[in-house]
Amino acid sequence: QVQLVESGGGLVQAGGSLRLSCAISAISGTFFSLSTIGWYRQAPGEERGLVASVTSGGIVSYADSVKGRFTISRDVVKKMLYLQMNSLKPEDTAVYSCGASQWGVTYWGEGTRVTVSS
Repeated sequence: QVQLVESGGGLVQAGGSLRLSCAISAISGTFFSLSTIGWYRQAPGEERGLVASVTSGGIVSYADSVKGRFTISRDVVKKMLYLQMNSLKPEDTAVYSCGASQWGVTYWGEGTRVTVSS
């Protein structure tokens, strides 16, 4: 069972930056057997939604609300997923989770909280 552990959340002022990290382990097969890995977020009272994702083939997708501000990247050797978040806004406040899909099953980390103050 794929295991994911997020880190890097915290409190930051509007306009600031944070870098989230996700360590991925216990993969059955190679790193590229994960069809999609990504970052998702859930704000209070809202459903979890996609922030950014990357497929095994390297195709990247972003939510419209973060385009131009957030950058997703991966380190295949270290089995890490990152999210560089710049120009943060109060509406980016949420719990950010790392998700990985393998053979039709999606695995989730516990999440890391990001709070952006105005």
